[in-house]
Amino acid sequence: MGKGKVYIIGTGPGDWELITVKGLKRIKEVDVILYDSLASKDLLRFANKKAKVICCGKSDGLHILEQSQINKLLLKFARQGKCVARLKGGDPFVFSRGIEEALYLKSKGINFEIIQGITSAFSTPESFGIPLTRKGKYSSVAVLTGRKSNQDKLDAPDCDTLIYLMAVANLKTVVKTILDSGKAKFTPCAFIERGTTRTERITSGTLADIIKKAKEYGVKPPAVFIVGEVVKYGKRIYGHKFD
Repeated sequence: MGKGKVYIIGTGPGDWELITVKGLKRIKEVDVILYDSLASKDLLRFANKKAKVICCGKSDGLHILEQSQINKLLLKFARQGKCVARLKGGDPFVFSRGIEEALYLKSKGINFEIIQGITSAFSTPESFGIPLTRKGKYSSVAVLTGRKSNQDKLDAPDCDTLIYLMAVANLKTVVKTILDSGKAKFTPCAFIERGTTRTERITSGTLADIIKKAKEYGVKPPAVFIVGEVVKYGKRIYGHKFD
């Protein structure tokens, strides 16, 4: 493909068919692929047979390669004149370290391109008929992280719909934060595990019982936690998918 270049590609929420046409085209063309564990492995079958494929791990705090090592590999291959696809689950700039990789490549003078992906925050609720907004009723949405360092506090802004990524391990704190912000304890909510894949599952309830239900059903990451009255539409549209 000529001069070295890095493509930071969002692969979508899980179903490989939800990658963009542009992203899939680059996967077919590049010399090297570095992929995270949340990126669909089904996409690797489209890789050039001569392409070097490297798993970087990076799921739920478990890393095969540290970020600094990934950065150095991107730099190494690009300087060798190779074209590299850096595959990241969801969108590379939504609770991902795509921005860090882009800044690193920029600082080293490496040519790169960001190829957007469908974020799991917005797409997985739709798999269960849950909208994020509804005209005249629910007009505000916030996407948040459920994982913070010891020095930081979690957020629960005054929005109709709250969407948390990486909230499973810290669920008690997340729920307390939401309740302390003023949400009623019977506000509908749901966990969506492995959204858009063949093994997707939803565990629904209210802020009053979701901690108990998550433990009872063994909710595990990757999962999206959505809070708000919009959750109730899911049962009306795709009731057969609910627990």
